[in-house]
Amino acid sequence: MERLSRPAARIVCLDAEDRVLLLRWQDPFDGTMQWAPPGGGIDPGETPIEAARRELVEETRLDPTAIIDRPVLHLYEWTWKNTLRIGPETFFLARYATDRPEPDFSGLEPAELDELRGFAWRTLDEIAAMTERLDPPALLQIIAELRS
Repeated sequence: MERLSRPAARIVCLDAEDRVLLLRWQDPFDGTMQWAPPGGGIDPGETPIEAARRELVEETRLDPTAIIDRPVLHLYEWTWKNTLRIGPETFFLARYATDRPEPDFSGLEPAELDELRGFAWRTLDEIAAMTERLDPPALLQIIAELRS
């Protein structure tokens, strides 16, 4: 299996009722399903907050000015497309004043659209009860840190 060092930025989006936006993805290599907050790799020369704003717009078209620049760093390894991705993920919180703002996926690349299987706004209790893979597995702890 290939290894890839990949720093990333992710955004925990909370709606007016403190539900969390999760995207459901299917790995095209092995069919594994996973739920994850929006985000992605940090491009060369980009800061984590710049990457978070760019990724949020690309993946959801939600307002990037809602992101609060008070990050939580999480070290993580995960497998996607038969590649072990290793690196720090910088998490940011974004708060929205409405219930379940509707994401728009028109900014995704065609391959990403093929891998996206849906989205959901989930309560913390619903996240804790999930049986499908959650990336990162420590998401509830990260959310607690972001909200403190």
